[in-house]
This record gives sequence, C-alpha cells and structure tokens, in this order.
Amino acid sequence: MDRDPLLVDGCRTPFQRAGTGFRDLTSYQLAAATIRGLLDRNGLEPDHVDRVVIGAIVQNPRATNVAREAALLAGIPPTVPALTITAAGVSATAAIDHGLALIRSGEAHTVIAGGSDCVSDPPIGFRRPMRKKLLAARRARGAGAILKLLLSLRPWDFLPDIPDLAELSTGETMGEFSERLARDLSIPRDDQDRFALTSHRRAAAARDRGDLAREIVPVETPDGLVDADNGLRPESTEEQLARLPPSFDRDGTLTAGNSSFLTDGAAAVLLMSEQRAAELDLAGKARFHASVLTAHDPATELLLGPVHAIPKALERSQIDFADLDVVELHEAFAAQALAVLHHLPELPEERLNAWGGSLALGNPFAPNGARLVTTAANRLEAEDGRWAVAATCAGGGLGQAMVLERCSLSMSN
Repeated sequence: MDRDPLLVDGCRTPFQRAGTGFRDLTSYQLAAATIRGLLDRNGLEPDHVDRVVIGAIVQNPRATNVAREAALLAGIPPTVPALTITAAGVSATAAIDHGLALIRSGEAHTVIAGGSDCVSDPPIGFRRPMRKKLLAARRARGAGAILKLLLSLRPWDFLPDIPDLAELSTGETMGEFSERLARDLSIPRDDQDRFALTSHRRAAAARDRGDLAREIVPVETPDGLVDADNGLRPESTEEQLARLPPSFDRDGTLTAGNSSFLTDGAAAVLLMSEQRAAELDLAGKARFHASVLTAHDPATELLLGPVHAIPKALERSQIDFADLDVVELHEAFAAQALAVLHHLPELPEERLNAWGGSLALGNPFAPNGARLVTTAANRLEAEDGRWAVAATCAGGGLGQAMVLERCSLSMSN
C-alpha cells in the first residue's frame, strides 16, 4: 500500500482561445505555471518532486523537451529528471500513466504529470525544398557557392509550412471525420447545438458557483493577469447556433458553435505514493483503479476511442456503468460526444460533464486528460460520489479511460 499512487491535487491554467490571452507565451511557460501552482497550493518544496512528465503536441522548436524547460522555469531542482510525451490528445493521460508506473515501481514517490499546448505559438517553418537549401547554405564555402545558392531561391520557397490538423495517415481532419460520423449515425444538427449549449451553460454555472476556480491557477502575461477561461458563451441561444454556417462541409451539420475551438492552456496533477503523502500530511483525493489506452483504425474510428476504453477500464476496476457517480468525457465535437453516447447507451448521461466540457472550456489538445482527471476528482468530492471515469479521444485513433475512486470512500483490498 505504501506504493499505492494517490491523486493529491490537480490544477490548470485558464483556458484561452488561441490568439488571445496567452498569445505571447509558450507551452513550457504555461506548463511551468501549473507546476508552480501545485507546489504553492500544497505547500511543497521543489525538491520534494522526484519526476516531471508533461505531454505536449504543439511544441516550440527551441524547447525540444517542454517538461524539462517547464520544470526548470518553475524552480524544480536541475537534478530532477523531466521528460515530454507526445501522444496527441491522450498526451496528458499518457504522462499520468507514466507517473503512476514510476510510483508503483518505487522509482519515484512524487510526480507532477500533465500536458501543455500553446496553439498561438505553432512551429511554423519552411517547406522541405527551402529547408534543403538553407541547410546547404550552412555548408557553402566561398562567395561563388553562396551566390549560386541565392540565385536558386524562388518566391514560392518563402511560403510558410504551417502544421496541418489533418491526419497524416488518412488526410482527413477531425472535423471532417466527425461530419461523416454525424451523417452515418443520423445525429441531427439541433441535437448537436443543444449539446453544445448545455456544455456552455453548465460551465458558466460551475464558474459562478466557484467550482472552476478550485482548479484554476492565474497566469501572469505581458498584458496582465489571466485568471479565467474566455471561451464560455452561455448567453447563446439555439436560434443563434442554428444560424451558423457549416464549418467542414457545405451541406454538413458541424459548425463553430457545436465544435471545440483552438485553445491555449496547461493542466497537471500531483501524484504521490501513499507513504510520501502521509509523511507530508497531505490527503489524497482519489485512487487510480484502472487506466486503459486503446488504438483503432483512424479511417473508421478516429474519435471513438472512449467507446472501447471505457468498458475495458470499468471491467478492470470490477465496477459497472451504474456504479459511476461522475463521468468526464472530452468533447472535441458535439457529434463525437453524442456518438460515444450512442455506442455506450449504458453511460449515465445525467452524470456527464456536469461542470461543462471542452466545447465550452476549450480544447488545448495535450492537457485535456489532466483537466478531465482533475475535474473528475473534484466532482467526486463536491457531489459526494465514489466512482468516476475520465475518458478522451485522440488523433491517430487513440483513446484512453481512467477510473478513479474517491479516497475517503475507498476500501482497502
């Protein structure tokens, strides 16, 4: 039991629409804010941390190891290893998985794990022909060789190479796949709009109650302090959403109103062995009973990972759908979330995303899993529940589900 990993705490930055509050920051700066937040909130000294693991997708080329730069910036001692995991939308949960394994093996007692992405700072470069010419220029010797290279440049060589959101294996974007999903499952536009509006209104109610403030750490930016999410639109109406044009298909049903938006943000959790938590007089919020990572054909099941991961995680935890008090499901698109509910009718929809979801809060890719796990643990406390599942889909056809049990109600084996 001494090595049983506990979720002690979790926090996140405010989530900001890309190009707004965090437009002048980087992913490692956002990750550093969550690391510092966890230390400050729990009275931890930096040298109490044994390992930092951060998931990241949109990485600044100068920060090849986001976790390491974030840890150093947050004041973690340089002798503490830090590593970055890239696994699309399950990057944060993969980082948490790694942290859990370190604690169970005895290699670490305290791990900070999470994810960070700043879409406002994408790694824009040159296309491959230009990159080849630039590399050749570094090797060029003499005025003649340099002049020859300069004369070989063409105007189109200077066109930027902007990262594409399409799947490399299929060439299809998540929006295009979700459009196809909605069509195949006959998910109507008005159902998607209502689902999205519910997400915004639930998030706004949670904000007004102070529930979201429990997990947010403010971030200082060149323009001032950012201390709240800026994507919530609870004042929207179904009539307004119905007037929005389709985003991915001229005759489609997915719009900007029922799709998540590009988002900057970071989220992280504090994991500890039961022994270390007792030594530091810290109480665990939840235990991890199962974590299941699945993979599927991106051409046919790109965003349906939770459909497979959730039942396996419940089976591994020896509980049923009816036992779930809290369900936290990533909402990349309303159509995608509704498709998961279509395939898992046993999932208690009335317990789903009670504090709002990604459609309202934002979709910063890598951090989503850590945000879901944090919210699930907080909801268990606030709603006096015992069992929770947090699940997310990811690019490449990945999916992950984690089952948590509230510590104060858990039973020793």
